[in-house]
Amino acid sequence: MKVYLDTVGCRLNQSEIETYARQFRAAGHTLVPSPDQADLVVLNTCAVTVAAESDSRQKIRQASRSRAGEIVATGCWVTLSPQEAASLPGVSRIIPNASKDELVPQILGISAEAFDWELMQREPIPGARSRTRAFIKVQDGCDNRCAFCVTTIVRGSGVSRPIPQVMAELHALEKSGVKEIVLTGVHLGSWGQDISPHHRLYDLVEAILAETDFPRVRLSSLEPWDLEESFFRLWEYPRLCCYLHLPLQSGCAATLRRMRRRTSPTAFAALVAAARASIPRVAITTDVIVGFPGEDEAEFAESCAFVKEMQFSGGHVFTYSARPGTSAARMPGQVAHALRKERNTEMRHILEDSARAYRNLFLGVELPVLWESSNHNPAGFWQVDGLTSNYLRVKAHSPLPLSNTITRVRLDSLSSDGLFGVIT
Repeated sequence: MKVYLDTVGCRLNQSEIETYARQFRAAGHTLVPSPDQADLVVLNTCAVTVAAESDSRQKIRQASRSRAGEIVATGCWVTLSPQEAASLPGVSRIIPNASKDELVPQILGISAEAFDWELMQREPIPGARSRTRAFIKVQDGCDNRCAFCVTTIVRGSGVSRPIPQVMAELHALEKSGVKEIVLTGVHLGSWGQDISPHHRLYDLVEAILAETDFPRVRLSSLEPWDLEESFFRLWEYPRLCCYLHLPLQSGCAATLRRMRRRTSPTAFAALVAAARASIPRVAITTDVIVGFPGEDEAEFAESCAFVKEMQFSGGHVFTYSARPGTSAARMPGQVAHALRKERNTEMRHILEDSARAYRNLFLGVELPVLWESSNHNPAGFWQVDGLTSNYLRVKAHSPLPLSNTITRVRLDSLSSDGLFGVIT
């Protein structure tokens, strides 16, 4: 059977379809790069914003129009709106989040125990979802109650994968030649809290660094209240990527309280200062929501000023959208949509400016780059594209394709979203 996999949304969704890819291959099936070539299409949907829901529906409709075979939809939007998902053209089956870890065994009618990590070699997923980095799901669900977030509703309570289970997957990946792993979860920083006896994310990361040989280990999003200054001792291991993604959501104290975020601008700034003191030139990126209910001009100005002060190396700006079942959707003071969009543009410009300033720090510096893609140029060379440990996007010219290899590069000039370099 020919299978096409695609996803909308977060790195956790990406890690889930990578697992599906390995399971389908282990069972003898072939992955294809487009839905029109597939007997089976599996789409992992997202519900974090209205736009993500729209993207999820669009991908399903595109697969149906391409005359794909059977379409199976799973993920957060499917869990939130199962009847609407089931009514879309071409959808033969929906699998909610509660069952998505058993998706491939359910589809194939086999036992989950039939899959052995040792036999499930990783290869990049063909098509738009091809990634050199391997995304590893170590945690799912969330016990926070942020006012804007639908994730707790659709993902449930926090659940950690035990260390032996994670290690079994990682040791299999080592045999596949993976150069970088990315640890993912809905609430990654809570890893271990539901395990008896209690563990900390520090314990998991330290075990991975001590017991595996991946050249790079990267952490995905970490809530700021989960981290103590002692956590930054992990960066004594040089293989841990020099990068932190710390979602702020707002730089205004009053807005954060309405959001039910367990941090404040003061606490967040102290954490960032501690990280920068322990990890020289660390890249710190963030998420910011604009137009949250009750956000007036003064609150937005306070948020902008704080984001400027933090000098993030990059980030994502989300225009607030009311999610069904969340307390924020029922709050008074809903901000007009046009004003939300204006604020999105202003906040994006702030983050773009600080990202550019961060990239400027590395002009003339030589850094290792993990190359993710190679495209042949008619002029006779290869255009290669990759990432540094601190998440700088780098492009260069090479006489040979370099996907999934690490070379040193001198960073010479800025591009619109990264840097150009010369391979040394």
